[in-house]
Amino acid sequence: MSPKPKTQNLKSLSIIKIGGNIIDNPTELSQFLSDFSKIEGYKILVHGGGKSATKMAESIGLIPQIIDGRRITDAAMLDVVVMIYAGQINKNIVAQLQSKSTNAMGFSGADGNLIQSDKRNHPTINYGFVGDVKKVNTELLETLLSTGIVPVFCAITHDGKGQLLNTNADTIASELAIALSEVFDVTLNYCFEKPGVLYDAEDDSSVIENINQELYSKLKVEGAIHSGMIPKLDNCFNSLCKGVQKIKIGHHRMLKDSKAICTRIKL
Repeated sequence: MSPKPKTQNLKSLSIIKIGGNIIDNPTELSQFLSDFSKIEGYKILVHGGGKSATKMAESIGLIPQIIDGRRITDAAMLDVVVMIYAGQINKNIVAQLQSKSTNAMGFSGADGNLIQSDKRNHPTINYGFVGDVKKVNTELLETLLSTGIVPVFCAITHDGKGQLLNTNADTIASELAIALSEVFDVTLNYCFEKPGVLYDAEDDSSVIENINQELYSKLKVEGAIHSGMIPKLDNCFNSLCKGVQKIKIGHHRMLKDSKAICTRIKL
């Protein structure tokens, strides 16, 4: 697929998604939020859940199930992830950003009907209360951004009929980027504990600095790319095809150092 043509002279918007290993490390999270707070212009933060939801689930006797990097969410697990993602983690991040003079506001997709999803209907796997994004309320997001609010999204959306849904945070970041690329020049950054996508998961020096669709397909067949990296990269290529101009994956140091090694995603 070819990328959508881009209208010129749009204002810049940075959308940053952070992974669980940053969230689980208080020192790393604090440093990331300091870097994030210094990004100029419009920005949005999307976060996953880290290990907190898994620990909470196990403490009450639930056994977490994850298939291809995506969590199976029954009713009991949904209660846990809503509590941890939309409550504990989201509000902690918002409070820390406020302390760094960033006027953050925490959201699930249900708040302001910002992100509406359909409950996933898979032919062979019952994912439970898992949502696939259907609609983003770009008008309200534009208004929030224009008033100086920095939205912080957790990985919870809703179906518009009263049901909350667990939704992959990488997908939320991607769908926000796609929707907002109509009105902003969007850069999408996926930040996690590694310097980028690696040929060898055990060797941080094996960063693949550029990945296109052909190389991605080859690395999947070879097994070099697997688990949670698959939905992340699927989302990246989908975003590029639908109007997002720049996508990077790597350590959050790339936010303040344009020369930092990372992985750039290209069609």
